[in-house]
Amino acid sequence: MKRIKVALTRRTNSSYEIIIGRDIIDRAGMIFAKKAFARRMIVIADSNVSARYGGSLVNLLNELSVPAELVEFPAGEESKTMETALRIAADLVERRADRTTGLVALGGGVTGDLAGFVASIYMRSVPLVQIPTTLIAQVDSSVGGKTGVDFAGGKNLLGVFHQPKMVIVDLACLDTLPDAEFKNGLAEVVKYGVIDDAELFSDLEQESDEVAARSPEVMLNVIERCLTIKKKIVEIDEYDVGLRRILNYGHTIGHAIEAASDYRISHGTAVATGMAAEARISEKKGYLAAGDRERIEGLLDRLGLEWRFPAEIDVRDVVGKVGVDKKRQGETIPFVLVKRIGVPFINGSVDEGMIAETIEEMKA
Repeated sequence: MKRIKVALTRRTNSSYEIIIGRDIIDRAGMIFAKKAFARRMIVIADSNVSARYGGSLVNLLNELSVPAELVEFPAGEESKTMETALRIAADLVERRADRTTGLVALGGGVTGDLAGFVASIYMRSVPLVQIPTTLIAQVDSSVGGKTGVDFAGGKNLLGVFHQPKMVIVDLACLDTLPDAEFKNGLAEVVKYGVIDDAELFSDLEQESDEVAARSPEVMLNVIERCLTIKKKIVEIDEYDVGLRRILNYGHTIGHAIEAASDYRISHGTAVATGMAAEARISEKKGYLAAGDRERIEGLLDRLGLEWRFPAEIDVRDVVGKVGVDKKRQGETIPFVLVKRIGVPFINGSVDEGMIAETIEEMKA
């Protein structure tokens, strides 16, 4: 197993470990018992993950004398709402969960965001453990304490920061992950190369076949490098007011595409499209060389990620959704642009006309 410590110093006892390995979910009970941050655990999982992992994890915890129960909710982004959060909270009340009860977010990004949000507001916060089962959650959303639900047509408009007590990343979960879900995560992997690590980006170019084939050795290295980047950024900027905003590369336009499609378009496809668009905007504004923009689009192609703008989505709707992005500061929406691969920066704003023009150029 590999361990990465997220060292947060602004609040007492807020630091935590990321544990990475293969076939390590079955060690969760021993880890929970040793850490002793909760007397009882309630596992929260969607209907898909619950069927595959939920029951066995709960049984294992109970066998190890860690009292545990399972709460299930319907799978899909459409469940990431305040209504679902309130239903889960009501279930916790019915099960007499108290402040010594810990929640386990078992699943992908939706589960992590939703369970984390409930953990942050239930009885003014209870302990949270993240066990991410998708690549996107393993390399990105399970670390950093962001929680939230979608609201009023916008993604993650309601939410708070609530750091987990630990994150357990089991690479064996990738073996049965559907191709579409795996590609969702690859979009975030590419993002880390563009915003922080030109060497990682080059390695992804050279090892794209191994990455696409989910080589255990290659994926362990890739996931560890992505998490090391994420932890470094979170340690510097826990509350997303400065450097951490570079993690939004591709997400300003990407989230707008998701919302404009009523979440029919996957997060990974939307972010890949957003990264390509924001690279093109960087080039249009004179920051990024055409060669680097072509490399970004080329890597997306090699990893099987669709980055061309879907013809069925109205460009005006996407531009409108950009206008309600949660990162808005008055009339300004900060964009993450790129000077070269590995060197991002925060641009004050991008003209709506340039956004629309860029998207039109990228239509499939």
